[in-house]
Amino acid sequence: MIASGKEILKYIPQRPPFVFVDKLISVDEKSIVSEFKIPDKNPLNDTFGVMAEAGLIENIAQTAAAGIGYKCISENKPVLPGFIGAVKKLEVNKDVEAGTIIKTTVTILNEVMNATVISGKVQANKEVIAECTMNIFIQEQ
Repeated sequence: MIASGKEILKYIPQRPPFVFVDKLISVDEKSIVSEFKIPDKNPLNDTFGVMAEAGLIENIAQTAAAGIGYKCISENKPVLPGFIGAVKKLEVNKDVEAGTIIKTTVTILNEVMNATVISGKVQANKEVIAECTMNIFIQEQ
């Protein structure tokens, strides 16, 4: 494991209560893995305690951001903010409730200048909960 708890905040621009990654498990050239225990009080849970699609999308994006932030810090570069440009082929197969630990794997498909295309997969108990592709743009300083 690379980082957990408050340490994760040095890799992502988001701050509580809008943090959707608890642990950064691994980072390599093409993949990033994180974990997140969905809290009872989450801004993207519905009234029944189920995480909304937007929360799953944000979890995938923050997993990518944490991996990119880790690579930046490892190379003594500043962590630059990014934003979601597009979400494609989103499939949500099952609702996930508060208390569930989700494991998210992001695969980097393509990087061109400040744009990164990723594939994200969210799992709970080894079952695929959601997956999509996403375009992420890094804001140059």
